[in-house]
Amino acid sequence: MTAKASDIPPFTPRGSPHEVEHGDTFQPKFDGNGLIAAIVSDADTSEVLMLAWMNSEALRLTLSTREAHFYSRSRSKIWKKGEESGNVLKVAEIRADCDQDALLIRAHIVGAGVACHTGARSCFYRAVELDAPEGAAVELVPVKV
Repeated sequence: MTAKASDIPPFTPRGSPHEVEHGDTFQPKFDGNGLIAAIVSDADTSEVLMLAWMNSEALRLTLSTREAHFYSRSRSKIWKKGEESGNVLKVAEIRADCDQDALLIRAHIVGAGVACHTGARSCFYRAVELDAPEGAAVELVPVKV
């Protein structure tokens, strides 16, 4: 039997700030566009791999399949990470931040071991140059691994 989003009931409506911050019920807060930020890190190393957005359906699919699904703002549709590249994110854990308006997904990359569509392991493969001379354009520099 294939898991689907409808296997996960709708999320609990948000309660009081105390319930959200200290309770044990998952009450995700989606923004005005129906999205919640999802930071993905490697489950073994904690390396930050990517940031993506989820709507309710993507989150429910992720919970039911244990494979990361996101919402593409540019394509206005759900996508399963790795459906084209083969670099699927197998979810080990999902954490909600204190007010439940952002998620941290700890995952294992199945496939070539890369999370970024550019072929880099992480989408965060460049750093902002902090020591640029005053008045100079701020540059991006490759991250040394």
